[in-house]
Amino acid sequence: MHPISRSIAFAATFAGLAFAAQAQVTVKDAWVRATVPQQQATGAFMQLNAARDTRLVAASSPLTPAVEVHEMAMQDNVMRMRQVPGVDLPAGKPVELKPGGYHVMLMNLTQQVKAGDTVPITLVFEGKDGKRESVQVQAPVRPLNATAAPAGHGEHKH
Repeated sequence: MHPISRSIAFAATFAGLAFAAQAQVTVKDAWVRATVPQQQATGAFMQLNAARDTRLVAASSPLTPAVEVHEMAMQDNVMRMRQVPGVDLPAGKPVELKPGGYHVMLMNLTQQVKAGDTVPITLVFEGKDGKRESVQVQAPVRPLNATAAPAGHGEHKH
């Protein structure tokens, strides 16, 4: 191989590695709460950890076209749910999406989501540089009374 070609190949390899390391996000213990018949919405929960400062800005699922990032928060002594533009993920600090806090909301469901099913979800993260990264998650469905996922389920690293 010609020395210039070798240098270009070497630089391209490291440029790809730098990009992969820059936006790395780990998703752990993802799960979705089961629904009852006719229920049209449910939440997805998980732990997110980013290698660099980033932000969860969107989510999607083939289950429904209506997927949003939400927050439960006290307002005037009443717990309210609202859509948020994103959730900040500080570098190296796990952020929990959980019942009663931040979560991914799956809305306008046309079918029941049953315990034991798996829901595919695509999470979209945006770095401080504006570059976006998508992470695919296969989230197992837990019973209606579930408040957390058993350790080691629904993990994905990208």
